[in-house]
Amino acid sequence: LPVSYNPGPFILVGIPGLEHCHVWIGIPFCIIYIVAIVGNCILLYLITVERSLHQPMFFFLSMLAMTDLILSTAGVPRTLSIFWLGDREITFPGCLTQMFFHHYSFVLDSAILMAMAFDRYVAICSPLRYTTILTPRTIIKIAGGISFRSFCIILPVVFLLTRLPFCRTRIIPHTYCEHIGVARLACADISINIWYGFCVPIMTVISDVILIAVSYSLILCAVFCLPSRDARHKALGTCGSHVCVILMFYIPAFFSILAHRFGHNVPRTFHIILANLYVVIPPALNPVVYGVKTKQIRDKVICLLFPQRSQ
Repeated sequence: LPVSYNPGPFILVGIPGLEHCHVWIGIPFCIIYIVAIVGNCILLYLITVERSLHQPMFFFLSMLAMTDLILSTAGVPRTLSIFWLGDREITFPGCLTQMFFHHYSFVLDSAILMAMAFDRYVAICSPLRYTTILTPRTIIKIAGGISFRSFCIILPVVFLLTRLPFCRTRIIPHTYCEHIGVARLACADISINIWYGFCVPIMTVISDVILIAVSYSLILCAVFCLPSRDARHKALGTCGSHVCVILMFYIPAFFSILAHRFGHNVPRTFHIILANLYVVIPPALNPVVYGVKTKQIRDKVICLLFPQRSQ
């Protein structure tokens, strides 16, 4: 086969072994995706129009909602076109674009959760200095910093793929393009891709997890020093939704990463289903968690959906 540095279209298989079920598998994916889109758009709308929600915590929450929209939209529409329309071809630039936004939104999601943990730390451990520490200018710097960091971490992955020659099969046994899956199709040494693709993003995410753990350790120390039980309960209540979102994001992510790297006896079908659930379920559940557990958002949602009841 001829070597090509600008290969023709790749073929996305979908879920190997379950081709006969693709139409039915697409139905729950479509429903969950619609829930994610509607939930995050409602969240963004409320945070934009309600002045009472113009606070640092809700600014970071709006960033999380936008990133979740990117994460789910980078993969699900393409997956549904494979399942329902049999549209399996994707161009090399299209594949790189999808891969970039998928990995970028994952790393950025992690950084936003770290920023939200810092926000909760300041709110509970230094409540009197909250407005002086988290000024609008500081928040914009944090938002710009974590966005730029995520961009700089993922952009080299694109160049690591464009330097590879492709001369083997162009069939990708997946529903979307991801870095190592595409690199394995190259007829060249991909050790740099494996090293960078595994170590750099994972070490970045692990550093975020460590900083989140440190923040919550300090928060718990501060909370248990509070004199009254009601004060402790109220302080922990403000962190409840954030902790739920952290667990929903990191537990499946690390399980998927570890299964992909070390679970060689785990069926490929399981890997792909898990990877697909990961890009759609957290974005769908995050607005629900915040809507249920955050009184300010819950009240605004009720006013929006049931205006006569709120009167």
